[in-house]
Amino acid sequence: MTGVRAQDEVVALCRDLLRFDTSNYGDGSGPGERAAAEYVAERLSDVGLEPELFESAPGRANVVVRIPGRDRACPALVVHGHLDVVPADASEWQVDPFAGEERDGMLWGRGAVDMKDMDAMMLAVFRDRARTQRPPARDVVLAFFADEEAGGEAGAGWVVRHRPELFEGATEAISEVGGFSVDVAGQRAYLVQVAEKGLAWLRLVAQGKAGHGSFVNTDNAVTRLAEAVARVGAHSWPLTLTDSTTALLRGVAELTGLRFDPEDPGTVDALLEALGPASKFVGSTVRHSSNPTQLAAGYKANVIPSRAEAVVDLRFLPGLETEADEVLAKLAGPGVDVEDLYRNQALEAPIEAPLVAAMTSALLGEDPEAVVLPYMLSGGTDNKHLAQLGITGYGFAPLRLPASMDFAAMFHGVDERVPVDALRFGVRVLDRFLDVC
Repeated sequence: MTGVRAQDEVVALCRDLLRFDTSNYGDGSGPGERAAAEYVAERLSDVGLEPELFESAPGRANVVVRIPGRDRACPALVVHGHLDVVPADASEWQVDPFAGEERDGMLWGRGAVDMKDMDAMMLAVFRDRARTQRPPARDVVLAFFADEEAGGEAGAGWVVRHRPELFEGATEAISEVGGFSVDVAGQRAYLVQVAEKGLAWLRLVAQGKAGHGSFVNTDNAVTRLAEAVARVGAHSWPLTLTDSTTALLRGVAELTGLRFDPEDPGTVDALLEALGPASKFVGSTVRHSSNPTQLAAGYKANVIPSRAEAVVDLRFLPGLETEADEVLAKLAGPGVDVEDLYRNQALEAPIEAPLVAAMTSALLGEDPEAVVLPYMLSGGTDNKHLAQLGITGYGFAPLRLPASMDFAAMFHGVDERVPVDALRFGVRVLDRFLDVC
């Protein structure tokens, strides 16, 4: 098992990673991931591993290393994280978001939970295994990607397209936003991510007749677009439960004694509420969602433009992408075109799978009184890109958290932080997990 050295080292590794500003603004203007990637590669080389560092564009660096397992007959596992973070406004924080400050038993900084904590756990565990000559049960492709916070096209997407041979023989993957604990009616439960919604960033385009702002105009592109945006934003998507969400809600019902009726939104809402702060993660996975996020039209106050545009963030459930697209097109209405800006698939992996059993066993090995439940992530991860190679992805970045901690608020939030004890717990769990093929 992983020793004290690795459990202590994970804190220092996470602190160091937090001190790299890898802000991703989505337009290529950020500092990039190169410096952090070089640090990761050095930490891996220090213990005799031979990582490969390569860029998809200047500064956009990825690190990949293959670690041979004990049983070469087992398919390989991808263990991956991303090195970029969303930007942080230092004026809003209690601490410098890139100082990696430890305070009140927490490490504070942008990326503390999304996801330099897992990056540090990955480094700590595999460094320890290399030092002590303990190979994992199966081949592991250890990857640290760029650009996840902007869709991953310069990171995992680029690697999948240009270096698919790195993942040869891999059938499954683990990454972020799963394996964390929540309090359900006084019972600690760990949520393992087995599914994630798909995403489509859409542009709505309304055409009309240009003219002087003082004229009567019944063919106004701005008016037409505004009506479409209002319909999209106000639309109430119906309750739709997939297998993963149904399994989670049944589990919560067993823990709480609350009734669960998949046809009754009231019972679903009560079960979601029982999840406390985690309901922010799960509450958006019981239906599609569509949120207008950007508007653009015109260039002068007294000129009616001939074109108006809006951007909508559509998140759709696994297996129901066509349904969501059709409803969105109807909401946009006549005279408004819907164009794709970016799209990636929804995922739903098997719940009754050996890998899920291994995750469950590893968690219960460190916290035997807990329960483990599956859930769907409302956002997306780099598992979407690996799925193009037939790799089935799960979210498993194990953390035992205080019952009072609003973990969901840490993602992209102000004063992002992670408990130091949770990092040490995660190292122990991850090490157990790697001993199962």
